[in-house]
Amino acid sequence: MTRPASDHETGSATSPEHALRRLELTVVRRLDGLLHGQHQGLLPGAGSEPGDSRVYVPGEDDVRRMDWSVTARTTVPHVRDLVADRELETWVLADLSPSMDFGTAAMEKRDLVIAAVGAIGFLTSRIGDRFGAYVIHGHDVHRLPARTGRPAMYALLQTLMDAPRGMPAPGPTRLADAIVLLDAARRKRGLRVIVSDFLDLGQGGDPHSERDWERPVRRLAARHQVLAIEVLDPRELELPDVGLVALTDPETGRTREIHLTPKIRHDYAEAAAAQREATRVALRRCGADHLILRTDRDWVFDIAQYALRHRRTAHLAARHPGRRAGA
Repeated sequence: MTRPASDHETGSATSPEHALRRLELTVVRRLDGLLHGQHQGLLPGAGSEPGDSRVYVPGEDDVRRMDWSVTARTTVPHVRDLVADRELETWVLADLSPSMDFGTAAMEKRDLVIAAVGAIGFLTSRIGDRFGAYVIHGHDVHRLPARTGRPAMYALLQTLMDAPRGMPAPGPTRLADAIVLLDAARRKRGLRVIVSDFLDLGQGGDPHSERDWERPVRRLAARHQVLAIEVLDPRELELPDVGLVALTDPETGRTREIHLTPKIRHDYAEAAAAQREATRVALRRCGADHLILRTDRDWVFDIAQYALRHRRTAHLAARHPGRRAGA
């Protein structure tokens, strides 16, 4: 059983400083140790830097990792293992567009974005990684340079908390454009995190159609480890049975009155489920890891469970390096 995170755990407090301290304590107390170990990154994996050579095992090793120079010297087939990077540079794309200023459960989506960024930032900074961010706010994308240390992490989160709310943009800020900027921060290989609701205007629910942001994410995943964190609120999945309501589009500010009949509620739920499935399929095609956080669930528990699943996958991959996860 899960429960919504309390104000103490999410960092919702009257003082911004107290909120950040509570967020750090939540991350350290409940997640520290779960996301660490012999792997250097936030998500455990086989790594990306060349390591030692060893004898090739037919049927288990990937022939694309064949070490031809050692094979030629020894006349015995060898492969070269991959090891985790020692010093990673983590960049996160935080979506603070007007659609995130919404929430009907324990918190707003905006607060959940900041909590997710804080969890990743505190954990990666504790092992010495540099941490930077791109922030979608209004019609612009702002860059916060990558730095190390706790004070820099506090300053970054404080900037996110201080960002004004409820600012409809003159035109939609495309998530794809922001991901292109995130891809530009490619000085070193590392972790790239996209925290968004992945709601783009004009995108349908066809899982076979290509999202606007799909190609940029695919290019990003070709070089870096990519984690896509999808932020949801339960009212985005289904509408309540409340009759006549006034709905406002936070992106444009338009308001429309709609009578929520059973048919409208049913069609809305089907369209929302199709859109979420299309997002899941698109992220899988891109080769990105996918984590869903909801405003009505315990986000700390969901991150921990996700990390533990990936740790098991990493252990299996280490034992069978020639096999793909889930094969």
